[in-house]
This record gives sequence, C-alpha cells and structure tokens, in this order.
Amino acid sequence: CSVPQCSGNLNGRDYLCDYACRHSDCMSFGSITLFFGLALDRLIGDPRSRFHPVALLGNLIGFWGRTNFYPRSLERAAGILGWLVTVGIAFVPCVLLYLFAPTAVFVIFSILALAFCIGWRSLEEHVSAVEEALAKGEEEGRRAVSYLVSRDTKTLSFEQIRSGAYESAAENLVDSIIAPIFWFVVFELLFGAGIFGAVLFRCANTMDAMLGYTDERIRLGWFAARADDVLAFIPARVTGILLLTVFAFKGTAKDARRCDRRDRKKRPGFNGGTPMSMIAGGCGICFEKPGVYTIGDARRTLADGGKGIISAMRQTTVLAAVIGILLMVL
Repeated sequence: CSVPQCSGNLNGRDYLCDYACRHSDCMSFGSITLFFGLALDRLIGDPRSRFHPVALLGNLIGFWGRTNFYPRSLERAAGILGWLVTVGIAFVPCVLLYLFAPTAVFVIFSILALAFCIGWRSLEEHVSAVEEALAKGEEEGRRAVSYLVSRDTKTLSFEQIRSGAYESAAENLVDSIIAPIFWFVVFELLFGAGIFGAVLFRCANTMDAMLGYTDERIRLGWFAARADDVLAFIPARVTGILLLTVFAFKGTAKDARRCDRRDRKKRPGFNGGTPMSMIAGGCGICFEKPGVYTIGDARRTLADGGKGIISAMRQTTVLAAVIGILLMVL
C-alpha cells in the first residue's frame, strides 16, 4: 500500500490503512470487479435456486409487502419503512466485508454480488425460450411469453408474441444491465465500493417489480415505484446515448433518434420508452402492445430483426463496460 499514512499492513487487521488504500491508488479493483462480474454473468447466467440472493430478497419483500396487512392509512409509511429496511439488510454483508475483510476477499465478494445484480445472459435466455416455444406453435409461444409480460396473451399473433419478448428485453436493458453498471461505477468513483451502488439498484428494482403497480398495491408500492423511477432516470438516458453510438456505426442513428422523439412517451413511465423506441428505430422493427401502443416502423419483422436487437444490446453493454472501466482506471 502506497498511501503515506499507512503502515503497509493489509492483513485484514489494519482497517484504517485498508480503507485509505481502497480510496486512493486501488481504484483499479473496481475495473477488475466490473470486468469479471460481467464475465461471470455471461458464464453462469442467473442460476435458479431458492438461495439465489435475489430470490432471498424477493422472500423478504414478500414477507412485509403483503396487501391488506396494514391499515389503509399506514400503507405508504409501511412501504417506505419496508424499502429502507430491505436495502439496509442487503447492505449488511457489503458493509461488514468492506470494513473488515481483506481487500482480496472484498473484491471476490463484489464480483459474485455484481454478477447476481446483472441479468445480461438471462435476458437473452428469456427471448430464446420464447423463440424455441414459437417453433413448436402459437400456443407454446403464448405460454412462454406470458412469463415475461403482464398483458393478455390468449389472442396474440406470432409477431405480437415476439414483440412481447423483445420489448421485455429492450426495456430491461436499463434495469438489468446498464443501471447496475452505472451505479456500480458511480459508487466506485465516489466511495471505492461500487457494489453498494449495484446492490442498491437491484433492491430498488426488485421492490418495484413486486410492488410498483396501480392495483391493490398502489399505496404500499408507491415509494418503491418512485425510487425505481429516480434511480433509473439517468441510466435510461445514458442507455439512449449508448444506443445512438451503436446505431451510428450501423448507419441507423437518425432513425433511432426520430423514433425516440416520436414514440418514447407512448410507453407508460419515465424510463422504459427510451430504450424501446431507440431499439425499434435503430433496428427497423415495431413493438406492439395491442390496444396500448405501437412503437417504431415495421421495415422488417421481428423474426428477421430479432438478431439485430440482441446484437445492439450486446454492443451497448460492452460499450458501457468499457467506458466504466476506463473511468475507474483513469
């Protein structure tokens, strides 16, 4: 350790020295974590287990996030308190390892945790599952896409089934990939502990996914929905810029920008419309939720343009990772 005030003792007992070192000349640990966290996600994906950290997080949210459990007048307060408690519990292992574990242990933990916070491979696997189901017939496709979208799938056509799958992937480019990377980089640059940022966003996004609806959960999930909107607001715009850069190399940036200006507000919410409209315009396809919105112009079908969507998402992810790594190294 080259920090002047340090004794050089990094054996896990000289906590102040280790803390100072992480905040000065060891910022490269963040770039290592980001690189291997993404690589690990590509390698193992999202293992299905009841002991998966996000599954455990969902169990915790399900414990306190029960509708009709609190007096109506206290539901919003209960939602805010539950949100804070959930984030606090998720932070406990991060804090303990950050303060007391040797740097190598904390880096390994951060790599594993970041891989669990990112859903790059799983997004593609969900789309592939729908495509494989469609190969067996329309009914199989409807059943497969029903796991990804909340719309009624009983009357969807082949193109509308694919639209549901690729819409989900496009929207979740922000929630499952770019936003965790963004907040990891921000927290790494500010505090030398990027995993706190990634965990914070994953907690917020999971609570929004479980509680942020306008049905009987509207009061209990009000804060979760607003917090997710706020935390995803900048990453969604960053995603738009990254997509424009990717499409500039493909020669379709003008189409992406035009579609974004015209269609992004058709998708309810502050953030989901940006990646969806950019991808629709840049890839020359159309997303359709029957009776709700149509985003993009169908210059080609989703059967033809699907590979282009996945390719654009991959390139955007790699570009975000490269920029983040450069920022942390420099």
